[in-house]
Amino acid sequence: MTIELLSANHAAATAATLAGRANRRARGFGGGVYPITPQTECIEFLCKQEFEKGRIVRVESEHSAMAVCMGFSLGGARSFTASSSNGLAYMTENVYAAALYRLPIVMMAVNRTLGPPWNIWVDHGDTLLLRDSGWMQFYCEDNQEVLDTLLLAYRLAEHPAILLPAMVCQDAFVLSHTMMQTDIPTQDQVDRYLPVLDLPHRLRRKPVTVGGLDFPHETEVHRRQHEEAMRRVPAIYDECRKSFEEVFGRRPADAVVPYRMEDAEIVLISMGTTAATVRKAVDRARDEGLAVGALRVRMFRPFPGRELAALLAGRERIAILDRDISLGHGGVLWSEARGFAPPNALVQNYMLGLGGGDIRPEHITQVLADLRGRRAADEPLIMEVAT
Repeated sequence: MTIELLSANHAAATAATLAGRANRRARGFGGGVYPITPQTECIEFLCKQEFEKGRIVRVESEHSAMAVCMGFSLGGARSFTASSSNGLAYMTENVYAAALYRLPIVMMAVNRTLGPPWNIWVDHGDTLLLRDSGWMQFYCEDNQEVLDTLLLAYRLAEHPAILLPAMVCQDAFVLSHTMMQTDIPTQDQVDRYLPVLDLPHRLRRKPVTVGGLDFPHETEVHRRQHEEAMRRVPAIYDECRKSFEEVFGRRPADAVVPYRMEDAEIVLISMGTTAATVRKAVDRARDEGLAVGALRVRMFRPFPGRELAALLAGRERIAILDRDISLGHGGVLWSEARGFAPPNALVQNYMLGLGGGDIRPEHITQVLADLRGRRAADEPLIMEVAT
């Protein structure tokens, strides 16, 4: 391994390159790419790489980028692309198709606010828009986690019990353009970790139809099979983490990552880089004698409800922090996580950092002050943080 200063965009491209070369003894690697800020650096880096078998195809749109990935994957190749924001929205039709074809494509998604009005800064609403598409979703906290999760995502997605695409998400600019020391594995290590892809339903010489018409009962069967594969993900994910540690010497994080939860009465739940800021605020609160802990939701699909329920058991007050908004409803993380809180807990939703606004420890302290002062939960709040 070597340690280098990399942006998360380059960390993602590095992982994709290593994973692509690891399939050179099988059907190779390929993908379609189209630029959009703030993921463009990722595909620019990737396009400069050479592969023993396969290539990267520059296309005219995000919709076509995913179509090219589906073509490579249906041919049995390992496939990758990257996108963000309105690019993901334009890609949506084929995002769903890739999942319904059970293709183990991996995509790096840089979380960026959907426009108009146009905004290039972080917001989780773009990938959460695709939460029902049938893709696994992982939200990363730092650049090392981006690289590691991409490698793990291939092993998980290509597992014969799963065969589902995976979305590895990172916060725009906070990670995508920020340089951090990143441990880069060797090609030999990645070769040992990633078995060559042998997609059981890849196209062969005998003609077949892909994407034909399903009648209602056939659709029910396919959806049940898809759901069963999703439910197998947590167990296979743990197997992949164990194998990752054996090869690379570090273990990727749990689906839900606890922090100072042993005796916590108040819990803050978040995703992505917000979690690092939350931990700072938790430490400050602990210094003041408050029993505060935090949970980071790393795996959003399949949703880790069982793990959340176990970690939230007995807690009195819970704040769920969303860097997104489902207009007319509240935060998406809140809408999914609140059902796993204890029945008598006070659960309040706070939306902050929308459109890329700062989330600082003092903002989390404001959330804590509001939560502690409440007698009952209220409608979801868009926090007007003091500057």
